Amino acid sequence: MKRKAIITALLALVWATGWAQVQTTTALVGSWSGKLEGGSMTLTIVFNLEQTDGYVKVTMDSPDQSVKGIPAKKECLTDDSLAVKIEPLDITYCARLKDGKLDGTFTQMGFSVPLVLTKGLEELKRPQHPQPPYPYTTEEVSFRNEKDSATLAGTICWPVGYNPKAKKKPAVVLFISGSGQENRDEELFDHKPFLVIADYLARQGIASLRYDDRATGASKGGDLRNATSEDFARDAAAGLEYLRSRKAFGKVGVIGHSEGGLIGFILGAQGLTDFLVSLAGPGVKGDTLGASQQNRALELMGMPASKAAGEIRQEERIQKSPWLRWFVDYDPSENISKTKCPVFALNGDLDWQVISSLNLPGIERNLPKSKKNRIKEYPGLNHFFQHCTTGATHEYRQIEETISPEVLSDIAEWINNTVH
Repeated sequence: MKRKAIITALLALVWATGWAQVQTTTALVGSWSGKLEGGSMTLTIVFNLEQTDGYVKVTMDSPDQSVKGIPAKKECLTDDSLAVKIEPLDITYCARLKDGKLDGTFTQMGFSVPLVLTKGLEELKRPQHPQPPYPYTTEEVSFRNEKDSATLAGTICWPVGYNPKAKKKPAVVLFISGSGQENRDEELFDHKPFLVIADYLARQGIASLRYDDRATGASKGGDLRNATSEDFARDAAAGLEYLRSRKAFGKVGVIGHSEGGLIGFILGAQGLTDFLVSLAGPGVKGDTLGASQQNRALELMGMPASKAAGEIRQEERIQKSPWLRWFVDYDPSENISKTKCPVFALNGDLDWQVISSLNLPGIERNLPKSKKNRIKEYPGLNHFFQHCTTGATHEYRQIEETISPEVLSDIAEWINNTVH
């Protein structure tokens, strides 16, 4: 019970602002990682001891939650002992070096569990990540969203065997990432789902363009502070316009994940895309989706679901964020109803972020009827379309699979059957 309480508190981690006390050098410099056990849940914890200008600072990572660089205050640091505190999260860790490992106790909110750390970072297996040499060619490109003064940098994957002189031109997809600033691979939790999908599509005769979000990676410019999904939709629209300007492709479509699926329907309503693959895209109003997310997260932590849509609007974080204020008010039904192009909407039934039983019916209910449309729910898959146990966030990084092979096959098959 105590272990579960610690894990639950960590699952609610927010970015901590704090400070790191400095100290002269120590033999413990480096990264130390281990597993924090809490009943059926396990979290990877990393403490980084970095020497800079003769001093050592300490930070903590919780990579299973995609949280890195939390500043820690050192209370004791020698060649064989470490004691640190993270006051905003009420965390302490005290350990001694024993048989080459830091053997200690992790405490949060008065609850304590053992935590043994080994020097070095955890080596993760990612069997689906493609490795060079590739059987296809790639091209580094950039395109411009003039209205928002944003230059987006990306990579085109040409299909295997592509011949620019061939009469038949390949279909191409533009990838649109989920919420938050992400690179062209949509890299999260040490997975690169867009890279894996692009590689698979290239082997199935389909070209693609994936790009770094505005002001991220090699992309430059574009306001972030006040940007909403409508602004990001203009970035994607510029990508579609660029692809058409190349005159090297047949049908030009979109693959959007999560918020990217929402953006896909904005583009679809404007008639800017020839086809749309919505990977866990929202099908209901933002406040309803937000309440369903929070309730499912509470259930996964063993707590009662109690959030109502109206409560979501009152949260301080909503009021402070232009993106969130826009999102809770946004109802996708109108744009879905105006999308005339073929649509493949898919979702996993263990997705807690965009719940399939709520959002897929919302899409199906509003989407114009067409024999080319496809709506599919996949059993046992999470928000990233990985086979999983519960769908909880802390599982994403621990799962070796990046994306279900069935999902990859279905996307490629649907595109090839739809656009030709």
